Amino acid sequence: MAIKQKNSKFMQPMKLSEELTVVVGKGPMPRTEVTKKLWAYIKSHKLQDAKNRRNINPDDKLSRVLGKKSVNMFEMTKLVNKHLS
Repeated sequence: MAIKQKNSKFMQPMKLSEELTVVVGKGPMPRTEVTKKLWAYIKSHKLQDAKNRRNINPDDKLSRVLGKKSVNMFEMTKLVNKHLS
């Protein structure tokens, strides 16, 4: 008999805000997937700061999610959480 593995909250699909959907695509999706897609977006649009790679300089679409001109990668997670429910 197969043991049913308990899904962690981290892997639970979340509803995404409209602003976040524009950047990462249609949800629902788990936080891990949102983070992966965010980084793909940041790298493909070259939004990492040239001098300090920990900082992200969002374009118009991403700034609607982050609400700031420049954000460090640790702060980004906190700001993105506001767009998940």
